[in-house]
Amino acid sequence: MKKAYDFSKGERGKFYRPGVRLNLPVYLDQDVMAFVQRIARKRKVDVSAVVNRLLKTDMELAENTK
Repeated sequence: MKKAYDFSKGERGKFYRPGVRLNLPVYLDQDVMAFVQRIARKRKVDVSAVVNRLLKTDMELAENTK
């Protein structure tokens, strides 16, 4: 790395896009991934659909225990 960098020609906000939503990756443990994949294969749906349903169910349970 250099000791100093010249940002005099930099452009503030060049890549900023208001309202953009990022989809960040989520990494599952191997045993969790295998479990979710089995369910997805049985139901013939995408893995993300299974994960979303599991998380939504967990959210409902958490809300009901308040």
